[in-house]
Amino acid sequence: MPDAVSQDVADGILTLTMNWPDRLNVLGGEMVDGLAEGFGRAKQDAGVRCVVLQGAGKHFCAGGDIQLMQDWVAMDVESRQQKFRAFIDRFHVVVNGMLSLPKPVIASVHGAVAGAGLSITMGCDLAIAADDAVFTLAYVKIGTSPDGGGTYCLPRIVGLKKAMEIAMLGDRFDAVTALSLGLLNKVVAAEDREQETRALALRLAEGPTVALGQTKALLHSSLTSDLDTQLNLESESFAQCAATDDFTEGMQAFMEKRVPRYGGK
Repeated sequence: MPDAVSQDVADGILTLTMNWPDRLNVLGGEMVDGLAEGFGRAKQDAGVRCVVLQGAGKHFCAGGDIQLMQDWVAMDVESRQQKFRAFIDRFHVVVNGMLSLPKPVIASVHGAVAGAGLSITMGCDLAIAADDAVFTLAYVKIGTSPDGGGTYCLPRIVGLKKAMEIAMLGDRFDAVTALSLGLLNKVVAAEDREQETRALALRLAEGPTVALGQTKALLHSSLTSDLDTQLNLESESFAQCAATDDFTEGMQAFMEKRVPRYGGK
């Protein structure tokens, strides 16, 4: 079996490709660990200024590895619970890495986007979908509740009532519906997905990386902060950005009426 997650860096963009196409890129142990390694690299490597998450083959990700889960179901209840807790904790390292990464993350999805596949799509900062994408949270179909940050992201994106519907009924919906719900930023023809994704990723990779990371953190903190706390965070964040080379370049470019050339520092 090939590496579960391939990594490719070009033009400041780290592309993480879930690479089990014959298994619809299900999130098994090696896949989860590969994603954790990829997002860890993105955090440490100053040359990475944007991350794209995609799936190889005809589908993005069909959710958790049911075959792996089936092995655990045969265990006694206590052992079964221990296995699931340990595995989900590993998966949540990935989710935490995505949400806290001080760089933009784009989901580029197509085909099946199910269960944990939808959870990680929601955890990305931006999402582009091919018009052939089909979405479902799906957990209720196997008698469990969502993981992967699904219950954190979903109500924040679509509102509580709609989140209840999506999570409790587990119905499938298409890319146009996902766009209307705010789960996506853009829907494109399937043949244009990679090109459209690269154009967006390149735009972000050429941006002021520190400022983009600070903006991401501020938007997340705004969901739980009171006004005074948020204003203090904005002040400190602005001061940190003002100390960067990119801020100097941005100011100079503005005065000279030209496009800034950001270096990501």
